[in-house]
Amino acid sequence: MRCGKFIGALLILCGPALPAERPPATARPDHFEIGRHTFIDIGPPFDFYELFIVWATENGTSIERFTLTPPGAACMTPAKLETASATVSESVAALLGSTNPCAIPEKALQRELKRRREGLVFSGADVFMRVPCGTQTRLIRADILDRDMFDAAPNTPENTSWTMRLLGRLDQAIGGPGVLDKPIFSIPGAEELPAKDLDPETLRHLSAGDYDALFQGAPDKPSDLYRAAQIHPPPPTVRLLRVVPTPPEVSALPEYPPLARLAHIEGVVSVKVEIDKNGNATDLVFESGHPLLLRAVKEAVSGWKFSKDSAHQQVQATIEFALNCPKGTK
Repeated sequence: MRCGKFIGALLILCGPALPAERPPATARPDHFEIGRHTFIDIGPPFDFYELFIVWATENGTSIERFTLTPPGAACMTPAKLETASATVSESVAALLGSTNPCAIPEKALQRELKRRREGLVFSGADVFMRVPCGTQTRLIRADILDRDMFDAAPNTPENTSWTMRLLGRLDQAIGGPGVLDKPIFSIPGAEELPAKDLDPETLRHLSAGDYDALFQGAPDKPSDLYRAAQIHPPPPTVRLLRVVPTPPEVSALPEYPPLARLAHIEGVVSVKVEIDKNGNATDLVFESGHPLLLRAVKEAVSGWKFSKDSAHQQVQATIEFALNCPKGTK
């Protein structure tokens, strides 16, 4: 009887057991930024830096990508800034998929980062995502290892896999070759697409270092690379130093051979030509010059035109190829 009274009193005092209160659901972000530092063991360059800025629009999502490449030889392959953008009909939430970055447990992220210690990593990508989570801003890191990128069965953990899928969606939306699709050696003088009009405010933040936190631990800071990319080296030149004893009436200069520029070849080419009865340059004989420069000179000089009064004369021409690199930057 006493026991029954005690139990009844306990129920009255404590009431029925209630389920534990659940934390409020975290709102999904409508914008975010990602920094991807890709490193490879073949180069130079060995490092590439990509900044993605993603935000919601009335009709979907806008995506901007800034690619910064460190300089190789300062005069030949300076630091470079490339830009691309796209607008997709998908919402930011659709791009993020089933994962809300604000809801990923920090312990799970830290557990995945420990994989870096399990062996040597020769290539991969360090990724930082900056995302607003309520009144706070969260910085989320993922390490994409070479086995995640190249192995048939990489056993990539959950959040790193999600990061790779998200980056894949952004890359697909932007289109064009990625950093790993570019040629190992860039050919000097190759045509490049003109940069689109850039948002001055974004460039101000980039120059001020506001995105450097997205590339922690990388060898370079994007702000430094951006400023370096604004310095344009002097272009190489080809000059006709002299033609004796008779100057041509038409004397197109040769193009600087890209392979010669890549090999840092410059100098003077001396050539003798005969003038035929029609004023054409014939029977070219080279007296000096690097072999990588001779073909370009031959193609140009063969098209020279002299006056018919110069027929049957022999003319000597000297042409200078100069890279115009400051000392120590070749």
